[in-house]
Amino acid sequence: MIRVGTISPAKIGFLVSASLFAVVVSCQTRQNPDPKPNPAPTQPGGVVYQATPVTIRQPANFPAITYQLSQNPPTVEGVALGKTLFYDPLLSRDTTISCGFCHQQFAGFGHSDHPLSHGIGGKFGTRNVPGLQNLGWDREFFWDGGVTSLDELPLSPIKNPVEMDMVFSDALNRVQKNPKYPALFKAAFGSDTVTTARFLKAISQFMLTLVSADSRYDKYVRKESGGALSADELAGLALFQQKCTACHATDLFTDKSYRNNGLPVGPIKDQGRYTITLNEADRLKFRVPSLRNVEKTFPYMHDGRFAMLEQVIDHYRSGVVNSPTLDPVLKQNGSSGIALTDTGKKQVVAFLKTLTDDTFINNRAFSAN
Repeated sequence: MIRVGTISPAKIGFLVSASLFAVVVSCQTRQNPDPKPNPAPTQPGGVVYQATPVTIRQPANFPAITYQLSQNPPTVEGVALGKTLFYDPLLSRDTTISCGFCHQQFAGFGHSDHPLSHGIGGKFGTRNVPGLQNLGWDREFFWDGGVTSLDELPLSPIKNPVEMDMVFSDALNRVQKNPKYPALFKAAFGSDTVTTARFLKAISQFMLTLVSADSRYDKYVRKESGGALSADELAGLALFQQKCTACHATDLFTDKSYRNNGLPVGPIKDQGRYTITLNEADRLKFRVPSLRNVEKTFPYMHDGRFAMLEQVIDHYRSGVVNSPTLDPVLKQNGSSGIALTDTGKKQVVAFLKTLTDDTFINNRAFSAN
């Protein structure tokens, strides 16, 4: 316990992290009302606990956020706790792997080192690590949509035997016994008791702050300073709108559907959405990923088979394989794929690079510090 008049090293670290986050979020555009703060329990001596509310950014060119903020109102203290948990390898069986190990900020919170997820003991998973951003606009997660709540998202990698390989109750016990956490939980929730709900809500609060909306493209559509696009980039945007927005829709750059994009079946023989629904119509369908920060989130596709954007476009130009579940948008006029010239290919790549959000990639509020 922390005695009156004494500040522990853990408390000092928390105050620094919370202060940094508060400075950053104060500079962001606040276009939706502040959510109601977490319920305020009474502390010993009649002191009422009150955390500091945080407004999750709602960019002007985005649709409305879908996460129910009223069920988990973000606070400075909750976000700071969630970030600490996100970067803590204590949550893996051998204490070597954290959430941040696979979701690296410089790679758009993806993992560019390996085609497939890489966990404890050098083990590899079966799918590419997706980038993390704008999670408050998602209702389903992973390539197959197997998780349908942001608050439940961390459970899968923590328990996965080739990722963090930890019994979740054991992970909670480790956190409860670690001396740095009681003060952080008390600051965030008014109690130093580590519960499943508090653990998961804190990580969600941090992930909700990972809003990427300051690329050159964003500034262009919002008519802000720094939003100039070159002739090739504008031509690429026009081609993209003509040929790609059936799947990569809105300024989130995904319609959040599951589609078979004609990839030849790989050696893992991953069946995609079918493994969740067991519906034959879902065989070989995978979730349409957002293209935000796509320049940084290589390698590409659910199995990381392509290292370069040019290879991705070449697949759509000439590599699409027909099958019973191939998406109809890739089967038009009696042929498969998307017609695009060499010049058009270069222009689309140029446009895709305007989706890189350097402010997001370099934001210290999101880093392990």
